[in-house]
Amino acid sequence: MWHKAFLAALLALSIGYYYQMHPEFPELAKQYVYSLIQPFSAHISSLQVNSHTASSELTISLAWEALITSPLKQWSKIAVGVNACVDVVVTGVGLLQALALEPGKGKDHEILRSKEDLKEAFLYHMSKGAAAERFYSDEEMFQRIARAASEYPGAQVYVGGNAALIGQKLARHPQVTVLLCGPVGPKLHELLDEQILVPPESLQETDEYHLILEYKSGEKWGSSQAPNANRFIFSHDVSNGEMNVLETFVASLEEFKPELVVLSGLHMMEGQGREVWEHRLHEAVAAISSIPNKVPIHLELASMTDKDYMNNIVKQQVLPRVNSIGLNEQELLFVSQAGSGPHSELHSWNGFPDIGKVSDILFWIIKEYGHGEENSEASLTRIHFHTLAYHILVTTDGFWSNQVSAVSAGARVAGTQACGTERIDIGRVFLKIPFEFQVSASGTGHKVTLNPSNPVTVWQRENTSFFLTPVLVCKNPLRTVGLGDAISAEGLLYSEMIKK
Repeated sequence: MWHKAFLAALLALSIGYYYQMHPEFPELAKQYVYSLIQPFSAHISSLQVNSHTASSELTISLAWEALITSPLKQWSKIAVGVNACVDVVVTGVGLLQALALEPGKGKDHEILRSKEDLKEAFLYHMSKGAAAERFYSDEEMFQRIARAASEYPGAQVYVGGNAALIGQKLARHPQVTVLLCGPVGPKLHELLDEQILVPPESLQETDEYHLILEYKSGEKWGSSQAPNANRFIFSHDVSNGEMNVLETFVASLEEFKPELVVLSGLHMMEGQGREVWEHRLHEAVAAISSIPNKVPIHLELASMTDKDYMNNIVKQQVLPRVNSIGLNEQELLFVSQAGSGPHSELHSWNGFPDIGKVSDILFWIIKEYGHGEENSEASLTRIHFHTLAYHILVTTDGFWSNQVSAVSAGARVAGTQACGTERIDIGRVFLKIPFEFQVSASGTGHKVTLNPSNPVTVWQRENTSFFLTPVLVCKNPLRTVGLGDAISAEGLLYSEMIKK
């Protein structure tokens, strides 16, 4: 069998070199060659293909195919709630120009109260290439902007809301039955996968609309330029903002009997004001607490700006009651800032999130708020962190298995979904992660060198395991919204919780 492995490795080297010299190599031919190589991917991995000679992207893609295996016990029934809407996706700069707005200086706003606030917040986050989501307080003005967006040339309508997007991704796997509970209007119901079960109690007469302003890598408006592709989201969404269907969601679990619960939408309450969110968050915690302990809960976080609200979620209310969380670099840093954690003095990442600093914050979260000797009542034992260039899965030892597969599957779907392809297209992706990095910025971490033929780097801190893999970043992404939800969904599908 060694000669087959050698030939496969030689073919991988040749094709990798040819991809680099001939990027116009037809997609059909690429996929044909890929299908020839795939059965030998494990052997290519074992030969440690030299990353400087072969295409690192090809080597990583093949190695993932060998590493990604389904867990021994797969989830078959997953309940997802509670935010759902219709997304209207448009080019951000084009829409703002259509609204007769002129470029200027960027400035962040916790709540948008005018078109000027919208423009400034968009420019602020566009210049950083960072995803963000904000509440637009003026309902009448929001409806005018929404009409302009829906009529804008090239505007597209999609399933929206973290819960609905996660449900859509999970429902594409035939072994999974998905229950989705959220404010589902007629347009959203029409867009949802036919395999998704929607409780009648969560159907409503009108849809909630979210506007997704996308921008491309290098796109300019005035003096602002995007370092990478991303999006800015805003809405005037009362149903999701008040989490109106949370109790309906929890009540439906008794009959559905899920093996896993995925919860999202807490960020939507932030825009309702302190008096509303304090009261509603207390009710939300009571509802979550009624879910049987034997059913694991994954919480998907999203963009927030109110430190008091984040502190209530993290310290006192929700985080200790869930088993797993998913978040990106903006949310990770905000958790640390709200709780005075490691590197909380940073105002933003200013580009590439440093792996050592990210690792320090992740370790602090799971030690501070996760299950352990001092927090035996807490349930948190897993964090799935995703950013443009890499993903890290962090688990408390003894609670989760198959996490090498899980982090690889999450990274793989980031590359395929962003480019709109079924498989990784080597000619359309690139590596952004550094080949050498520190696993901690505290001075105690060692340096690691990325090995493309074994692309999941694993290290240990006390009783906590870290699993890192690079992302094959799409050069010209077709759509960025929902990418984090797809990543978390795929990671969960390949994860197995160890029963205690």
